[in-house]
Amino acid sequence: MTFDTGSLALDLSQIEPFLVSLAIGLLLGFERERSHLRKLPAGSRSFALLSLAGAAAASFNQWCVGAGMIGVAALLALAYVRTSQEDPGTTTEIAALVAYLLGALAYSRSALAVALAVIVTLLLVSKTKIHHFAREIVSEIELEDAIKFFVVAFVILPLLPDRQIGPYGVLNPAKVWLLVVLLTGIGWVGYIGVRALGPQRGLLVTGLAGGFVSASATTASMGRASRTAAGMRAPLAGALLASGATFVQLLLVIGLVDAEVLRRLWLPVAAAAIILVGVALAVYRTAADSRRQAGELDGESKPAARPFALRPALVLAAVLTVALFVGRWGASVLGPQGAVLAAFAAGLADAHAGSVAAASLAAKGDITVDTALVAIAAALGSNLLVKIVLAFTAGGRRFGLGFLAGMTGPAIVFGAALTATLIVG
Repeated sequence: MTFDTGSLALDLSQIEPFLVSLAIGLLLGFERERSHLRKLPAGSRSFALLSLAGAAAASFNQWCVGAGMIGVAALLALAYVRTSQEDPGTTTEIAALVAYLLGALAYSRSALAVALAVIVTLLLVSKTKIHHFAREIVSEIELEDAIKFFVVAFVILPLLPDRQIGPYGVLNPAKVWLLVVLLTGIGWVGYIGVRALGPQRGLLVTGLAGGFVSASATTASMGRASRTAAGMRAPLAGALLASGATFVQLLLVIGLVDAEVLRRLWLPVAAAAIILVGVALAVYRTAADSRRQAGELDGESKPAARPFALRPALVLAAVLTVALFVGRWGASVLGPQGAVLAAFAAGLADAHAGSVAAASLAAKGDITVDTALVAIAAALGSNLLVKIVLAFTAGGRRFGLGFLAGMTGPAIVFGAALTATLIVG
């Protein structure tokens, strides 16, 4: 007796979409039955049949899928009328319609259908958490800022031209706006971190989140807080973590511009960031120990700003554009030293602007990667000088000396690692 393996493989490939659709229907149906004790308009068997029906309709043509969807919608509407008094919600009916459509999708794109089915199931399972988040966690201000962020990311960005314009061809509206989206998005992540972790971490978490928006401004804010807080060390730890956020954000934006610069830069930046975070946590731990010995409780801390901070991102984009132009002009007139000088000047306003400008010039071939690394070091150095001055002026002599001492180790580690990278190549 012999078996035709080719025929067997053909049969399996033909039946696989229907098996996937059956699994999708059962997954969604089981979740609906497990989450409801009342009578449902559609149970696990109904969901499985609906999904299979979608796959069967897709095996004919798209017109059958559309006609089947109209029929399924009519049946679900009738079922809702019969059960609405017991359960006025429409989630089950909508999930049943989704099961039908996912079954149809499974006929041609099984992997995508399964991935979407898992996401739908997670949404259904997370009902309580989602309702709690929407009703008790998210405020009207945060919802308004979320809408603004979606406009910035998904409405304005696709409309901008993705080409080089302006003097020296340094202005790419889409790339510049993508940086704005990235910076505002990182600010959102930091804000959500503050909300999720709660007030227990206080100034530490606020400093870390604020650093993703502006480390210099956060350093000044922490310096002012040290004058009114019970101790200096918690605000100092927050200021140090803000500078740590600068390192993390630097890697993200550099990776967006030039992978080769990122490959040479990540080790010095990561080493400095690890040392800086360790110093900040050590400072914060001593502050917590002193408060615990004094029998004091952590005061509540709220996020320092609104979640959507467009103005700092726009300022950074403007500084970046000017730095790109000055760097390109300096590279053409003064050579590589001009790009380094431009990065140093831009770093006085923001470390990322000069760094991204240098990486952009390296990506275009206007300067070498080594020159870009030196320019990035210049931008970080000038920005560190600004933050030290702010620490002394806003927080006083003790806070300024503490900030200077905390930043010395990471700065030395970064300089040594970067020098080794330049020597090795």
